[in-house]
Amino acid sequence: MSDKVKEEKVKLPLDKETLLEAWELMCTAKRMSNLYNENIQLTSKYVHATSRGHEAAQLALALQLKPQDFVAPYYRDDSILLGIGMKPYDLMLQLFAKRDDPFSGGRTYYSHPSLNDPDKPKIPHQSSATGMQAIPTTGVGMGVQYTESQGLAKDYKGENPVVVCSLGDASITEGEVAEAFQMAVLKQLPMLYFIQDNEWDISASADEIRAGDATHYAKGFKGLEVITVEKGHDFIDCYNALNKAITTIRKERRSFLVHLKVPLLSHHTSGVRMEWYRDDLEDDKKRDPYPYFKNQLLSFGIKNEDLERLEMSAVELVESDFKRAQQAEDPKPEDLLTHMYAPTPITEEKGERDPKGKEKTVMVDSALFAVRELLEKHPEALLYGQDVGHRLGGVFREAATLAQQFGKDRVFNTPIQEAFIIGSTVGMSAVGLKPIVEVQFADYIWPGLNQLFTEVSRSYYLSNGKWPVSCVIRVPIGAYGSGGPYHSSSVESILSNIRGIKVAYPSTGADLKGLLKAAYYDPNPCVLLEHKGLYWSKIKGTEGAKTTEPSEDYVVPFGKARIVQEADQARIDRGESCVVITYGRSVYWSESAAKHFPGQVEILDLRSIQPVDAEAIFGATKKHNKVIVVTEEPRGSSFAQGIAGRVVDDCFESLDAPVIVVGAKDTPAIPLNEILEKEYLPDEEEVRAAIERVLRF
Repeated sequence: MSDKVKEEKVKLPLDKETLLEAWELMCTAKRMSNLYNENIQLTSKYVHATSRGHEAAQLALALQLKPQDFVAPYYRDDSILLGIGMKPYDLMLQLFAKRDDPFSGGRTYYSHPSLNDPDKPKIPHQSSATGMQAIPTTGVGMGVQYTESQGLAKDYKGENPVVVCSLGDASITEGEVAEAFQMAVLKQLPMLYFIQDNEWDISASADEIRAGDATHYAKGFKGLEVITVEKGHDFIDCYNALNKAITTIRKERRSFLVHLKVPLLSHHTSGVRMEWYRDDLEDDKKRDPYPYFKNQLLSFGIKNEDLERLEMSAVELVESDFKRAQQAEDPKPEDLLTHMYAPTPITEEKGERDPKGKEKTVMVDSALFAVRELLEKHPEALLYGQDVGHRLGGVFREAATLAQQFGKDRVFNTPIQEAFIIGSTVGMSAVGLKPIVEVQFADYIWPGLNQLFTEVSRSYYLSNGKWPVSCVIRVPIGAYGSGGPYHSSSVESILSNIRGIKVAYPSTGADLKGLLKAAYYDPNPCVLLEHKGLYWSKIKGTEGAKTTEPSEDYVVPFGKARIVQEADQARIDRGESCVVITYGRSVYWSESAAKHFPGQVEILDLRSIQPVDAEAIFGATKKHNKVIVVTEEPRGSSFAQGIAGRVVDDCFESLDAPVIVVGAKDTPAIPLNEILEKEYLPDEEEVRAAIERVLRF
């Protein structure tokens, strides 16, 4: 019987084109992995891992994805990248950290992709594969659902987008994965969690690090449908299982977890060699997808010479691309500082700050009105966080009536999941939405800092400008009314050290509204620190936080300070003046203290923590030659001391006195008792004493 007749008589489990494409790509991935090992002196310069052993599962997924889909591969998923249309050369440019690396421009590791090509599934930036990517990717799913519910989605003719999050089974133990799963089933998002289980976590085996695998864990999340593929080395089994999940998700818009048991046939990474600790390699080699798939194809009647021809073509391409990638251009030194921030359209203060004929309003209402105007004007805007929904409208009433006005799909509560609240903005932004989210107190932001630092802040830079994260993160802050150790903290020193985000700390309602509007229109992640003691101006001396509500189009650009009061020119000319640099509630301590020195004190309200208005700071320093920095934070190692240091560094020759920093006491926490709270905080008298001291010089 001829090969042709034999082939025709065997019914193929999938179409021949798909099978042969998968074979060629599997050969490509295998040769890439082997070539990297053969040239370890070259390829180990930067850390990498490959998909060797996982190829069948990954290709079975990739070949079913469409351009409208989103996928978050993990660091071993180079076969997924090949399967969606990337070439070996593309991946090798990243392997060698070359300038034309299509993912990051040489900024991040092999198989840490970001992609926004119109003809391929979208890959928003993700920093890691140890579980953190689960939250941003689930945020994509939430964003996709929102666009569909609000009539903002494109018509894909029944082929609605699927959002895929690829995870190693060991990463399921990461707490942030639980937050992602919880939201996926709570909202029934169109999510596919693609779990590759090779029973290793670097050198730790499964029996050391987990009580059960991903399928056991998933039982705790009602509504997460689980499919297990025992033979994760079998391309056809993987393809069929994934097809069931993907087809269902496209139609029914609910979440699946597909658990695939795969062998690991390469090193954990180029820096952790398998021969150092593996004791199961021979068993894993028996499940090698490459010979298994080849034997399957031969049994289907596909000619051996056809398979060999495709393999030879794959090998030649890989080896040619490898040589070419080595010779590619490296990044230039000047590339270091590109894509720091996406350009913002808000560069000047515009609109009417103090409209005539309006009464003053409290600060919290200024923010409420700003958000209401944004939601009315922009259907892509939505608000979520803890207790912002229809029953309470925020613990400070900062979202009062918004859910009633705009509906539960646009203004809604989240579980107690600060990491998800913050990290989901990456995915929401990737879908084209504008999330406004709230962390209930600054004290609660700590669980979210991993996402803010690792995912949110770095997306634009590490994706080489492809994926800016446009979001507004509102954070009530500061000590007020005996809030105690868990409701009073200041966090600006931490946030100011996270590059890639913008941080504002307004002291008035007008500035809060203007900065909130600017944050919304800014394509970068923006944090608004809102002092809860200024919300209603109940603290004596903070009446100035009440302002006339600015016009709807009023904006205050980040990085532009405000002069609260000026000194008399005559006093300045005689060297009898100083400048107080401050922000937030500290503005009011400074104002009260300055009343004792008429005409001698300029008060500069920074308004923004990151970026800071260095021009205004240095200009005021050179004008007065005497500087005080006032903060509510403990002064030790603080943002305020950083400002003082910059003043000394840049304006030393202009200084006539030491730069004084006034701040809170350096205690581990803020006590609950009101007497102790008062003792902890700086006050008017401390600022007054500092002014007296510098004016003596």
